[in-house]
Amino acid sequence: QVQLQESGPGLVKPSQTLSLMCTVSGGSITDFYYTWSWIRQPPGKGLEWMGVIAYDGSTYYNPSLKSRTSISRDTSKNQFSLQLSSVTPEDTAVYYCKAELFSGLVLQNEYWGQGTQVTVSS
Repeated sequence: QVQLQESGPGLVKPSQTLSLMCTVSGGSITDFYYTWSWIRQPPGKGLEWMGVIAYDGSTYYNPSLKSRTSISRDTSKNQFSLQLSSVTPEDTAVYYCKAELFSGLVLQNEYWGQGTQVTVSS
């Protein structure tokens, strides 16, 4: 069973960079069958997919956030991270990391972290 745990500061000042880490257990971030994503949910709004990193380190981003988003990984620690630059109060949200398990092109299962609240405020 894959388990994910988000960590990072709960409060970020406007114009700064938000940095979060997702620690993975029960599975490897270099496993061919998994993808690793960041998703957020602003208060009162729906889920927003931010981006994904694949087993080989390749990344894909939501076009609306691409200019400010970077996802990277540390394979030695089995962690992947999110950086969102130039934040504004509109970036206040609960941030989740998620794993998706595929068999070919078919999604078999998905695993979510518990989420972490990030507030952007001075």
